[in-house]
Amino acid sequence: MSVVQLKGVEKSYHGRALFTGVDLDVQPGSAVGIQGENGSGKSVLLKILTRFTSPDAGSVEIDEKYLSRDRVFPEGFGVMIDRPGYIPNQTGFENLQSLASIRKTISAEKVRDTMLLVGLDPDLPQKAKHYSLGMKQRLGLAQAIMEDQPVLILDEPLNALDEEMATTMRMLLRRLVDEGRTLVMTSHQREDIEFICDHVYRIRQRRLIADEKTS
Repeated sequence: MSVVQLKGVEKSYHGRALFTGVDLDVQPGSAVGIQGENGSGKSVLLKILTRFTSPDAGSVEIDEKYLSRDRVFPEGFGVMIDRPGYIPNQTGFENLQSLASIRKTISAEKVRDTMLLVGLDPDLPQKAKHYSLGMKQRLGLAQAIMEDQPVLILDEPLNALDEEMATTMRMLLRRLVDEGRTLVMTSHQREDIEFICDHVYRIRQRRLIADEKTS
């Protein structure tokens, strides 16, 4: 069964059509990459996939095992869309601990391990407001994966990373998919998409077109 399906999705903002008749089928354990020009609606499409935004027409069908009566948004989705949010006067570790305390499903040790996995020092006393762009990006990635979410929806997850760290995070995301997680991501960098993703789509003329890379 599909993790999420879009059928005939249409969306406009301020009278401008972003999508017309968009279809997408995300299968479990697959990595889907979405590319497009700036302003083409990549972030909006991810928000539609997660039900943060409703389409004007068409449907968004999510596997029922990720849904519950008490939540509008799906459970088990690790999401990073637009700029990762953070509490400025907390350290990176304190930020993640604050998020972990909401669901209480992981330990402080798991938070620490995840920070190390993305190249952040959990003992660093530096406040998040003083983090570099790359550090903030990795903090956002850490929150998206730290609870072992089976589905990852990531908007430009490797943005602002230096070449060495981008390579490390590329390999991490591919490993998570190989271990069984489902990934939908956007990226401006074709090498990121080609290394990580099994299926690639490009937004063209308000539609989602399968790339030649798609297998």
